[in-house]
Amino acid sequence: MTKTLRLTSALGAVLFALVGLSACGGGIPGNAVVKVADHSITKDAFSHWMKVAAVSNKTSASAKVVVPDPPTYTACIANLAATAPKPAKGQPKPTPAQLKTQCAQQYKSLQTEVLNFLIGLEWVLGEAPSKGVKISDSEVHKQFIKIRTQQFPSVAEFEKFITNSGQSVSDLLLRVKYNLASQKLQQKVLKAGPKVTQAQIQKYYNENKSRYGVPEKRSLQVILTKTEGAANSAKKEVESGKSFESVAKSKSIDPVSKSKGGLLPEVSKGQEEKSLDTAIFAAQKGVLSGPIKTAFGYYVFKVLSTKPGSQQTLAQVQASIKQQLTSTGQQSSFNKFVKEFKKKWKAKTDCRTGFVVEDCKQYKAPKKSSTGTTAAP
Repeated sequence: MTKTLRLTSALGAVLFALVGLSACGGGIPGNAVVKVADHSITKDAFSHWMKVAAVSNKTSASAKVVVPDPPTYTACIANLAATAPKPAKGQPKPTPAQLKTQCAQQYKSLQTEVLNFLIGLEWVLGEAPSKGVKISDSEVHKQFIKIRTQQFPSVAEFEKFITNSGQSVSDLLLRVKYNLASQKLQQKVLKAGPKVTQAQIQKYYNENKSRYGVPEKRSLQVILTKTEGAANSAKKEVESGKSFESVAKSKSIDPVSKSKGGLLPEVSKGQEEKSLDTAIFAAQKGVLSGPIKTAFGYYVFKVLSTKPGSQQTLAQVQASIKQQLTSTGQQSSFNKFVKEFKKKWKAKTDCRTGFVVEDCKQYKAPKKSSTGTTAAP
């Protein structure tokens, strides 16, 4: 529960965004818009939460709350016309038809938000008992008091929120119950995930040793030239007694090392192009080597110092590997649960025409056009 109290719960929004299956609706009570298993979402409940959603979506505290009213949208059109900013000079006012389109879009957005919330609520509270998840009234009340105290320093502030949001304490308690059930379901599924064995840890370590090691590093001086002839000429100058630094500054075309007398500090094994890398880590310290052909030109180099690589033992990294494998296994188990959960509850969700969202078994995904964009339904 936050001060804005958006309708779409984290579990509903993230875990239960569904893909459509087609089916025929039926058996929905006359006073309901959706039936989930044996539970109905009534028209009154839908209307109540539509108002709550409209309040939550207000652009300013002083804005008038008008729930879009299909099919004519009379009140919505009147409100938009009265509150629309004055058009720029030379620009016409929005027409009633344009305002009606805007109202229809607002209605669809609010309707989707509300139905996703209410259907998700039924799904989670319906699934909880089958997984041994129990939520007591005292537990809900205790959590509610905790959240209320955190969010609202005084009783007056809380009462003001209740008045302004259009919600009752019962609504907020229902939200708390929904969130607790969602959390406990997730914890239950994750806890039931597969246990990581020592053999799995050993296998992962053997296959990923490079992740737990520090490669050998070598500091060197380099001269890069465009041609092999220029590289041999530079090498002879160094061999004849000229300093590597002076030859690098006058002959090298490497912008990184040239100004530093050819210095390349702590080059890691595997960092350079393969041919140069092989030569660098095979060379003896202090021995002038090259030319080595690369995609950038020809290198002459000398190794100045070496820093041996190191490897962490299995014992040193076992705990982190176990944690990683556990997390991966839990995520896999949870993904499987979500897939089965969606299939199970979508088949039990019957929606009245005009109230079909992705959570409904009647939902049909919009067809893709030949250009790959979504065609209008």
